[in-house]
Amino acid sequence: MSATPTGPRRQLLAIATAVTMIGTALMVVAVPRLRPGLHAAADRLGITHLAARPSAYRYQFKRPPRGAITSLLRDEIAFYESRIARTPQSGLDRAGLAGAYLKMARVTGDLRWYLLAENTAGESLANLPMSNASATLVLARVAEARHDFVMAIRLARGAGPSEEALPIVVTANLARGDVPAAAPAATELLATTPSLQGYALRALVEVARGQDAEAEADFQRALAMEEPEEVASSTWVRSLYGRFLYQHGRLEPARELFSEALRILPQYPLALTDLAVLELRQGRHAAAIDHLTQIVTVSAAAPNVYDHVVLRGLAKAKEIEGRRDEAARFWADAEARLRQDEASGAYGHRRELARLLLTRGHPEDLPEVLSLLRAELAVRTDPDTFDTLAWALSRAGRWREADRAAHQALRWGVRDARYFYRAATIAQALGDTKQAGMYLRLMRTADPTFDARALEVAGIGL
Repeated sequence: MSATPTGPRRQLLAIATAVTMIGTALMVVAVPRLRPGLHAAADRLGITHLAARPSAYRYQFKRPPRGAITSLLRDEIAFYESRIARTPQSGLDRAGLAGAYLKMARVTGDLRWYLLAENTAGESLANLPMSNASATLVLARVAEARHDFVMAIRLARGAGPSEEALPIVVTANLARGDVPAAAPAATELLATTPSLQGYALRALVEVARGQDAEAEADFQRALAMEEPEEVASSTWVRSLYGRFLYQHGRLEPARELFSEALRILPQYPLALTDLAVLELRQGRHAAAIDHLTQIVTVSAAAPNVYDHVVLRGLAKAKEIEGRRDEAARFWADAEARLRQDEASGAYGHRRELARLLLTRGHPEDLPEVLSLLRAELAVRTDPDTFDTLAWALSRAGRWREADRAAHQALRWGVRDARYFYRAATIAQALGDTKQAGMYLRLMRTADPTFDARALEVAGIGL
């Protein structure tokens, strides 16, 4: 159940209609083929005759002006705040305001918006305890952001099998490593309403199962179904698709997707971090630092969910450049942020702290790393957590346990070169050369370009 605001939504609808018409009119066929990554660069430089070549990943609609998304969200927040000023006991208006705060949090990564969303949703439920799915789903999303996946799933299930609830069931189950529970929710979502989000989420389930051809087909279906009012979703799915291609060594198409996401929303943090990782892997350190610095600029005014990602990326870039003093400073800053977060328990980044300590490579950190990962496994048993555990156990020389952890990382069939490499090194240490050879072949099949640099970048776990 939700309130039905007229002002902001009418405004959004009018803008959406207008940009659809304008965007269709502006679709241009152009020019000789460029290398994929050059199109976005040409676009940024204003060389429109080079930038306009249609691409499989090209956003079909007119991009919103810079800052338009957050401006509309501020209007939506102001709309609900004015209604609440007139009717303070309205549970529906507070649910609407909580939803607007949550959208702002997800666009900016600013942790203050998550807190506002959580508090306002709680007030909404206090005023309207029954038939208030909107407020319940805001709490579910905040619980997911805090890595409280069990709570997120319980709240989403309690709100009923809607288009808003089922995506939470999918993503929270994938995050905790329960692929069999995520799959039917993704199927149910698509059966209810085929959509960009539905196909993208099913693609994530297929990636987790190693069904890569099916996953790519669903990513493409998702792009084919995008609508002009789904700007944030359009950038999100391009980042996911780009990551999928990156992890299979298809680096130029991945670059094109990340660049297109940033052409749509120039300061989209997820795409900026993805592109920074790609730049690091290809040795473009200055470009990586530039992308990461843009996120720092975005988040400088307040704690942000991307802060530790940016700091670890900058540390790795400086380290690769040989600027070890600067790298050490960024590693220290990242560690301080992660320890603060881990101590507060607010947005659980235990695994990220464990990875940072493993990357630093001090033997005295190993007991703490293993303790962090045991705590993390209590809330999620996904491939990344088991792979990090296998890494830590390898460092400790506990090869049999590392082997079991590596097998757990691969148990649902995911085809990821990082996990195959880890399993190969462990098998080699155990003297099983046949098994090690099999994993290395799987590694090369999953990502034929996987090399020492790819491994080095993967180690920071962006």
